[in-house]
Amino acid sequence: MSERHSQLFGVMGEFSTPEDLLAATKKAREVGYKHVEAYTPFPVEGLSEAVGFKWTAVPLLTLMGGVGGGLTGFGLQYWVAAITYPINIGGRPLNSWPAFIPVTFELTVLGASIFAVFGMLALNKLPQPYHPVFNVERFAQASTDKFFLCIEARDPKFDLVETSKFLQSLDAQHVNEVKDEE
Repeated sequence: MSERHSQLFGVMGEFSTPEDLLAATKKAREVGYKHVEAYTPFPVEGLSEAVGFKWTAVPLLTLMGGVGGGLTGFGLQYWVAAITYPINIGGRPLNSWPAFIPVTFELTVLGASIFAVFGMLALNKLPQPYHPVFNVERFAQASTDKFFLCIEARDPKFDLVETSKFLQSLDAQHVNEVKDEE
């Protein structure tokens, strides 16, 4: 364990191919780094597993939104048709649930999609106009042709010198300190 750097977000290594980044990420997790983040210009197969993403609450939020939307749609129609404004037309029952299915379905889809979008945004802490990695000049290439691996300073195993040497040992083209200067 090492000292904490108050103005240091982490150390970032730059790689030229997705295969190099994937191998470096796997090696970083193998040696015990837990707070690592990878940045790529396009999705890389297997990278999310290598970084350590396992579970997300978005499917649960989507289910809750869908169930809530469906119950709201059905409940509102039942309340209007059977309780507040009951009209007996042709002897049909007041709770004519087959007629309620289209609106219930639509509100289920609407509730699920709203919860999914806003849940994903909230869990990803978006919008996030500032992130410390933007302080690294070479990071501008992360959206075109370079691949980056950042080991964060909050990691229990983080040591500035040792982590920098570790990234260099993985054949990173450039290793930069990521300052947290807001």
